[in-house]
Amino acid sequence: MSGIEGKVVVITGASSGIGEATALLLAERGAKVVLGARRSDRLEALASRIADMGGEAAFARTDVRQRKDLSELVALAGERYGKLDALVSNAGIGLVSPLDELRVEDWEEMIDVNLKGVLYGIAAALPVFRKQGFGHFVNTLSTAGLRIVPLQSVYAGTKNAVRAISEGLRQEAGDKLRVTTVSPGFVHTDFAQSISDPEAKNQIIEQMHKIAIPPDAIARAIVFAIEQPANIDVGEIVVRPTAQG
Repeated sequence: MSGIEGKVVVITGASSGIGEATALLLAERGAKVVLGARRSDRLEALASRIADMGGEAAFARTDVRQRKDLSELVALAGERYGKLDALVSNAGIGLVSPLDELRVEDWEEMIDVNLKGVLYGIAAALPVFRKQGFGHFVNTLSTAGLRIVPLQSVYAGTKNAVRAISEGLRQEAGDKLRVTTVSPGFVHTDFAQSISDPEAKNQIIEQMHKIAIPPDAIARAIVFAIEQPANIDVGEIVVRPTAQG
């Protein structure tokens, strides 16, 4: 039996990209996955695909900006499968732009999704993990928080806020809970599609086409952390293209 088989894992941002790849790999390894994202049609298609390959998946439309949605997604795991082994907080947006453009609504959106969305996940899952006596938080960050560059300062700020919160959570967790952060570099996803600044969007897309790695590279890192024995806490993983500076 693998270290994944039989585990119940909730994944946000599961309808595409890293979240979708992670769901597929976990299900292939024998986990039961609970999928959350705003695009319910894509969640349904993914759950059907997992079922067709012999896996188990539940899903619920989830907007991580709404605390109630996260609570209901975590509750779904318990109702359907009787426990929760891991919460992968993967939902995120990168509305990058120069600060001079004062795209304050974009800043607020990134704070709501990237930061508050993770906090709402912690608020939903932490009491469950404490009651069970086990559990694992996996938070998707970004190499943008490791090397700060123009256009990405607010995005990087949200990711580094989650980095700090994750480390504090790890220290408070005790010897029963685990906390992992995963920082992807350039990955082939639809990340750039939500960027409203045309110049920034073109820069990201151009760089993506040049050097980006597939989402399953990040999925493998997430699965590696989850499959470790209960007394092993993989704190931080950075996965980037070899060509990325």
